[in-house]
Amino acid sequence: MGFLFEGVYSALVTPMTADEEVDYQTLSDFANYLIEEGGVQGLIPLGSTGEYYALSNQEREAVVKTTLEVAAGRVPVLVGTNGGSTRQIIAFSQQAEALGAAGLLLAAPYYSLPTPDELYRHFKVVNDAVGIPIMLYNYPGRTGVDMKPDLIEQLAELKNIQYVKESTGDATRVSEIIRRCGERIAVFCGCDTLALESFMMGAVGWVGGVVNALPRTHVRLFELAVGKKDIFAARKLYYKLLPVLALMEGAGQYTQFVKAACALNGHPVGPPRKPLWSVGDEDVARLKKLLASFDLAISSNER
Repeated sequence: MGFLFEGVYSALVTPMTADEEVDYQTLSDFANYLIEEGGVQGLIPLGSTGEYYALSNQEREAVVKTTLEVAAGRVPVLVGTNGGSTRQIIAFSQQAEALGAAGLLLAAPYYSLPTPDELYRHFKVVNDAVGIPIMLYNYPGRTGVDMKPDLIEQLAELKNIQYVKESTGDATRVSEIIRRCGERIAVFCGCDTLALESFMMGAVGWVGGVVNALPRTHVRLFELAVGKKDIFAARKLYYKLLPVLALMEGAGQYTQFVKAACALNGHPVGPPRKPLWSVGDEDVARLKKLLASFDLAISSNER
C-alpha cells in the first residue's frame, strides 16, 4: 500500500475515575496495553469516543501528552483537534504538532453547519497552518454536515490532507472517494459494520472505538482481509464480530457501550462524563452475552 498511516487505529477512550475526573494513569496503562498486547498500528486520542467535547483545554493537552509519552514512537499518534471555530481548531492543531503528534483527525466544525464552500476554506486555512498529515473525519451523524466525495476530491489537492475516515455508513463512499482521488488520499473505515466491505473496496485502515475492547480481533481481521487477502477467513471472523459491532453502532450509545465492553473484558476505564451515563444493567447483560458468544480465544491466542 505504501501510505504512512495504515492498519487498525484505536479511537482511544478517555478513562475516568468514578467522580468523572480524567484518569491519566489508567490512560497510560491502557494505551500501552493496546500497543503491546492489542497490536494496534496507531492511536487516536480526543476523537468522539474519547469525549473531547466534554474535556477542558487543559485536560485535552494532558491527554495528548500522556498518549504521546506512552506511545514513545512505537505507533503513530493522530490527535483529534476538533472544535467549533477555525481559530480554535488551528490552535489545537498547532499545539498537537508542537507536542509531537504524527497527524491530526479533523471533522467538520460542529453546530455551525458550514456549507461545502465554507468547509473547503476552513480546511484550507487549517492545512496551511500546520505541517503534518490530516485525516478528515466525515461523520454527518455527529457534525450535521456531510463532506461528499466531490468535496473530498477538492480537499485532496491540499498538501497535508492525505486521509479520510469515512463514517457515513454509505457503502458506496469508499469506492467513490478512491475512484475520484486515487493515490492522492487514503481511506480509513470509520463505520464498523462496513469494515470488511471497506477493505474490499480499497480502504487502507480502520479507525474504531470497539478496537479498545477487542483490539487483537480487529487487527486479525485487517491482516486477513488486507494483508493475507484471505477473504474466506476474513469473512468468517467478520460475521463473528458483526453482532458486537452492530450493537455498538446501532444502540445510539457508542461511547457508553465501548467503555462497558472494556470493563467486561478486564480493562475498566471508568464511566463516560455527563451528559453521557453508563449503560444500565440490562444493556450490560446484553453486551456480556454477545461478548461471551464471541470467540474471545482469538484475542488471547493471537498475542
